[in-house]
Amino acid sequence: MATVDEVRALLTRRHARFGEKAIQDATQFRCESGEIVNVYHTGRVVVAGNHSTELAREVAELTGASRAAAAAPAPAAARAVRPPVFIVYGHDVTSRDQLELLLRRMGLEPIILQNLPAAGDTIIEKLERYLGERGNVGFACVLLTPDDEGHLAGQPEQRKYRARQNVILELGMVLARLGRRRVAILHKESVELPSDIAGLIYVPYKERVGEVAAKLFQELREGGYEPNAEAL
Repeated sequence: MATVDEVRALLTRRHARFGEKAIQDATQFRCESGEIVNVYHTGRVVVAGNHSTELAREVAELTGASRAAAAAPAPAAARAVRPPVFIVYGHDVTSRDQLELLLRRMGLEPIILQNLPAAGDTIIEKLERYLGERGNVGFACVLLTPDDEGHLAGQPEQRKYRARQNVILELGMVLARLGRRRVAILHKESVELPSDIAGLIYVPYKERVGEVAAKLFQELREGGYEPNAEAL
């Protein structure tokens, strides 16, 4: 049993770089070195993520935490379906929240780039560092929403809705890292799609991400995950 303040103080004493956020029934501490510490409102503490490190052991010993899969390691095939799912988005926070909630209902762990500790990095540097050094993301969902407008030079009558330029850049980065079959592009039907990119997973929706829950469920299954069907 432990409090949020006790865990925060321990991580601070150990000079761990970490982010803190509220999750369902708990506060989650996510360390840059890979440890994830969930402190539940009941006082129960669970150490997940990279739970074999010295820091993870110290947290477990101090708080009486259980360490996920420490007693009985899961088979390799089961472990392979549990990496986090990356979320890339522009200005549509509502769609982002809907997608995050849907993934959590499926029993998966969504990661939002902007919520990760910055450590002085820009967004692009943080993306490079997280995907490059950690390499523990197995799938990405990219939200293309009508955040910008654009048209060919001199032809304003051909104006179309487009995703933010930084989202297109981040889309290219996750494609290079994960491959086309592990990146799902969820887009509102009004958005102009990037050209000359064949073989991608496009998942169109009208207003709410929940409209395509079944399609996303299928793509996650094909990507090696085991999402909870009760979320559909």
